[in-house]
Parts: sequence; C-alpha cells; structure tokens
Amino acid sequence: MEKEIAAGKGAVRIRAMQNFHPRHFALVPAAGSGSRMGSALPKQYLPLLGRPLLFHTLSVLCQAPDIDKVFVVLSVGDAEWARHDWSELGPKLVPMFCGGPSRADSVLAGLRAIANEAEQSDWVLVHDAARPCLAPWHIDKLIRELAGEEVGGLLAVPVADTLKRADSQRHVAATVPRDSLWQAQTPQMFRYVMLRRALESAREVTDEASALEAAGLHPRLVESDATNLKVTWPLDLHLAEWILQNREENME
Repeated sequence: MEKEIAAGKGAVRIRAMQNFHPRHFALVPAAGSGSRMGSALPKQYLPLLGRPLLFHTLSVLCQAPDIDKVFVVLSVGDAEWARHDWSELGPKLVPMFCGGPSRADSVLAGLRAIANEAEQSDWVLVHDAARPCLAPWHIDKLIRELAGEEVGGLLAVPVADTLKRADSQRHVAATVPRDSLWQAQTPQMFRYVMLRRALESAREVTDEASALEAAGLHPRLVESDATNLKVTWPLDLHLAEWILQNREENME
C-alpha cells in the first residue's frame, strides 16, 4: 500500500508497507564559520571539555540506537576536521565535504549526497552542529512522538519570556503576545523526499521546518527543554560546559 502526501507542487508517494520500517539518518550541517563567536576557529571546533564542540554533538547522535548513520556536512576546504581523532564515535559517522554558504545549502547538499542510500520515506534528523547538549532522551522523545506522523516535526520550547518588538531606534514598538509561540530547536525530523523537495523550492530559510511550511505543510512541535541550547555567543560555551558537567555528574 502507498500513501500520497501533498507537498507543494504535485504529491509525494510515501511507502506505507506493513513490513517496511523506515530508517533514521542524522544530518549535521557543520560548514559555518561561527563569526559571532569572535574566534578565528569555526565554533564547531572550539574546545569544550577537552574535545571539539562538534565531538559532543556527534557523540550523542552516534550513540542513539535508533539512528542508523550520522552524516556531518563540512565545507569543501575544511582542514580542521583531519586534525582531530573521531574514531571513538564508531562506524556510524560519515563526513561529507560538500557544505555550502548557508545552512539550507549545506543540508540540501547533504541530502543530495545520500540520495543513493536513503529511501524516500526514511527519516532525516537535521541537527545543529552548535547544539552540543543534545541528550538521548531528546532524540528518543522526538522519534517516538513523530513515528506516526506523515510530515514530521521538530523539538521546540514554549516561549516563557515577554517579547517586545522594536522600532528602528530600538524603542519598544509593541509587546508581542507569547501565547502559542515556541522557540525552535533541533533535531528537526522529516521524510527524506519531503525535506529534499521542500529545500529545493525554498532556499532562503533558516531552518528545515520553514521549508516544509513554505510547501503548505504543518510540522508538529515536540516539547523539549532549555538544556538543548545553541552555542551562538561566547557565554553560551560556558553554559554548555556547565550543562554537560552537571549532567554527567548526575548520571554517575
């Protein structure tokens, strides 16, 4: 049996065979420069607890039993990758030197690179390289809650703070109601063919869910927590270190 799921122009056929179990691939775009960190070294390689930040990101994905392979998309001229030992992460990890100038370009390049391996209905979990505090329970919850979804979805956190919209002079122009507002995180998990087609049509997006939305689809929000933070500013690196240290101590 096959299902037809509308996705932008035309329809996408997703196999729904009784004995067919879609695989889960993680795809980590890591071709950025991380200019806001104020460091000459791309932020995915900045040291975090004695390892590159990217090591922590990839480690939890490689250890997840439900994830079949972890593809990390690096820039074509990345010379830093080879300076580190990634062998501890095991055979699931596959580096690909095909990243583009933007996140969407890198994700799309990665999807194209795995075209011969991924089935149309396989799941792809796109995760920020700069989210090193992803925990096993984040992945488990995302996969479990989206298992029966046709479109997919993403980890997110309900907005707790009062939001202000500023004018050009940074004066408050309005207070934005926070009801029903969520802060998007990653991983964002979608069917391979749907994600690829959406990104082929919407290249100027800042996350994968936006590309699906542009195709007229409605990704599901899966509630996460604030520990799955994105390292953007120098202070975030210290917060990530604190989270990882305390998490390890609580698990001992």
